[in-house]
Amino acid sequence: MDLLALADFNLVARHGGFGKAAREAGRPKATLSRRVAELEASLDLRLFERGARSLKLTEEGRALFERAGLLLTELEETAAAIASGGQTARGRLRISAPLLFSQTAMGKLAAGFALRYPQVRLEITAEDRAVDMIEEAYDLVIRVNPEPDATLVGRILLRDRLVVVASPSLPRPSDGEPVQAVTRGAMQQAETWTVMTPSGPSIMAAKPMLSLSSLVMVRDAVRMGVGAARLPLSLVSPDLAAGTLAHWGDVEGPEIALWALYPTRRLLSARVSVFLDYLREAFPRGTPDELAAYAGN
Repeated sequence: MDLLALADFNLVARHGGFGKAAREAGRPKATLSRRVAELEASLDLRLFERGARSLKLTEEGRALFERAGLLLTELEETAAAIASGGQTARGRLRISAPLLFSQTAMGKLAAGFALRYPQVRLEITAEDRAVDMIEEAYDLVIRVNPEPDATLVGRILLRDRLVVVASPSLPRPSDGEPVQAVTRGAMQQAETWTVMTPSGPSIMAAKPMLSLSSLVMVRDAVRMGVGAARLPLSLVSPDLAAGTLAHWGDVEGPEIALWALYPTRRLLSARVSVFLDYLREAFPRGTPDELAAYAGN
């Protein structure tokens, strides 16, 4: 594929017409029209619907425009980075991060990064769903215990674990005795929690009485004494240290690992590289207490 023709197509699609694209770029309109026609012929696809006074992308043209724009921008930024010795991070950096991490730490991280790298346009979306990095044009995603994906590489940013906590005013139940619980997500009739204590595993029959959509909301409800909950240690360690919450034990199960991931098919750009370095600088040990201290919960 002719990259110059692709760039001309992208120029016309972005400006919505040959005339406007020609004026903006200082290029002959006839040249742009010819280059786009050559690209359509080489692909054997019609990329524009041409009317008497309008130009509209076809479905295939729209798909090519969405992909080509990102690829051309990346090529330009890569060439600029190489030309400048790769020292300057610039351009748009799109990141998807989990809701809890975004609420507790990402605002501070984003502000500090923006002050240090003013030429990077940082865009962060807080969401817990599994995003398609290529289709949705994300440069980096941060995820909790992600499924293996051969198209992605990355590194563990933080490690955490779940603990059962409650207000000191709430009596701790005996083994197997029902306990009022605050949960995240859809409310269940009952849950069984296996909690590791210094004397061994303990079984708790959790009876949900309050269901909330955010772990921050769950923590705040537990502080009020409404029930016990399973929460990340990083979210409650300041309360445990201050005595405003009591630690009933660690939840049995795998640790929580927060990963920073990026596509293997992309050259690691300067902006992604410096953001990864910034994360490592913020959390050099990657422990729950380190995240809690940074977030200032």
